[in-house]
Amino acid sequence: MWIAFTLFAAFMQAFRNALQSKLSANVSVLGVTLARFILAGPIALLYLLLLYWFIPTTIPDFSWIFLSYICAAALMQIIATALMVKLFKLQNYAVGAGLAKSEAVMAALIGSWFFGSTLAPLGWLGVLLGTIAVFILSGVKSIRQLNLPTVLLGLACGTAFALTSLWVREASITLLLPFPHSAAWVLLLVISLQTILLSLYVFCYQKSTFSHLWHHRKTTSAVSLTSCFGSIGWFSAMSLQHVAFVKTVGQIEVFFTLLIAVLFLKQPPKKQDTIGLILIAGAAILVMLPQ
Repeated sequence: MWIAFTLFAAFMQAFRNALQSKLSANVSVLGVTLARFILAGPIALLYLLLLYWFIPTTIPDFSWIFLSYICAAALMQIIATALMVKLFKLQNYAVGAGLAKSEAVMAALIGSWFFGSTLAPLGWLGVLLGTIAVFILSGVKSIRQLNLPTVLLGLACGTAFALTSLWVREASITLLLPFPHSAAWVLLLVISLQTILLSLYVFCYQKSTFSHLWHHRKTTSAVSLTSCFGSIGWFSAMSLQHVAFVKTVGQIEVFFTLLIAVLFLKQPPKKQDTIGLILIAGAAILVMLPQ
């Protein structure tokens, strides 16, 4: 089940990233970040209500530990998204985006050091192989293409996304509810908090951003919709499996991105794309094997 949720999330994320990149040409970094959440709250609430309608269960007690995970995950995802949007604006965006995909290996490292998430040798191999694959797909041909600001920004983005995912998983486990209700509660609270915080900040410092988002409301709505659907998939998968494994399989998003480029932009795949996809497939198989 976690694999199905991960594939769905990766598919949604590929479309969301393309839409965010388009929106970033006309809207500020904070505006594009807000676009991810602005309509997602009502969708997340509807999803939770439907779960309770078809599979009734108890309303949870929200502990301070749970709420601290929610706040930490919400803030860190805002930071991670802002860093990713900033990468869109760099000339060597592909390199930075490739480094941002270090999320899987950072989740494995941070998870094993601070969250008690142990991985078998086979799992570690899969995570590392997936990281190498995404770096190849980013288009790096020599060390000269790397510069310190891009490297630091990409790694910071990957680390921020990894921490977000780890705190989301901890919140879901702490809630002590059956799946998928636990993931749905975490999703609703995280998205609601993010929407409130970002909206208040934009209202105080960038009021014109709201008019820009309204002017591009079709793209904004599409970003928010695909982001929420993707989050449903990610949050559900991460409540069932190690974050590092979920993010390794989730790198199949690169395949969906290339598929969009081939089918709609008529861009033929490069040799390095084929090599990278083969490595990603191998990484996914390794982490899906019994550990």
